[in-house]
Amino acid sequence: MSENTYTLAELAQRFGLQASGDPQTRVDGVCSLLPGRAGALSFLSNPRYRAQLAQTQASIVIVKPGDAAELRGAGLIAADPYLAYARVAALFDPEREFAPGISANAAVAQDAQLGEGCYVGPAAVIEAGATLGAGVYVGPGCVIGRDARIGAGTRLVAQAHVGARVQLGERCLVQPGAVIGARGFGNALGPKGWEAVPQLGSVRIGNDVEIGAGTCIDRGTIEDTVIEDGVRLDNLIQIAHNCRIGAHTAIAACTGIAGSTVIGRRCMIGGAVGINGHIEISDDVILLAGAMVTNSIKERGAYGSAPPLEPAQDWRKTVARLRRLGRMDERLRVVESQLREAQGNKSNDDPDSF
Repeated sequence: MSENTYTLAELAQRFGLQASGDPQTRVDGVCSLLPGRAGALSFLSNPRYRAQLAQTQASIVIVKPGDAAELRGAGLIAADPYLAYARVAALFDPEREFAPGISANAAVAQDAQLGEGCYVGPAAVIEAGATLGAGVYVGPGCVIGRDARIGAGTRLVAQAHVGARVQLGERCLVQPGAVIGARGFGNALGPKGWEAVPQLGSVRIGNDVEIGAGTCIDRGTIEDTVIEDGVRLDNLIQIAHNCRIGAHTAIAACTGIAGSTVIGRRCMIGGAVGINGHIEISDDVILLAGAMVTNSIKERGAYGSAPPLEPAQDWRKTVARLRRLGRMDERLRVVESQLREAQGNKSNDDPDSF
């Protein structure tokens, strides 16, 4: 429950939505559609759950125009109820509320610059030359490297590492354990073994980017690794050195992206996708979960490569057939060769053939 409350009329005016029902209906938070809660707001976007409208206890429900007639109480009408819900729910999110200040056991370099209204939590470290914009939140145990720049309103939840010279835009969200600007995986094989290739670039991240827990973004070898505005990165993602991720692309957990890969704008990449290095992926590409991308994708659309789940007995049969493909291919080549030879002999025997 939030300390803030809003009426139906206030929400409709604030977010440009059509109201249905008593304009003084008041809510202090959000809830699921079923069972719902009196004094809370919910939404319906999936028609599979339309029947729950008749049972919900939510005081206000956000619905599409076609579902407005099914409302039992107050509602907000939106073309995209889920998007509208996201905007309304932000009013009740306490995560970005904090009291500015610097914890007594934080370590802040003398020449670090902190904008107005910043917070630096316990055991956090801000190194020399770092610059924080207004209202930046640096949670417990975070490290901000030397000469790093953090844009206004950005939040580092806890134990996040921002490396030297990293540029992080405004209103970003960095979840616990994320590492931005770690050494890229650059190694040269010499006579006595591997020798490290210096990674002299850094990382540039745009505005309104979200970075999930445990995600790693390596700094560039020479030029910077770049994450453009509005990108959404889930937990446990690896982005290697010199990659570029286009604006508003979303990437799900456990995806690995090898070095020097360029991914376009507005792409949607499913979980556990593997992307080869030194390739390009066009704008508006969808990669299904578990896909393995080994070559550039030049046209928008949906792509997948892993076989879908099936019963174990059927899966074993499929694998057995795949293993026989090599032998079947050889036999097919022999049959085709014999057919071509037979056709040639027939043509030679026919005086009217050309």
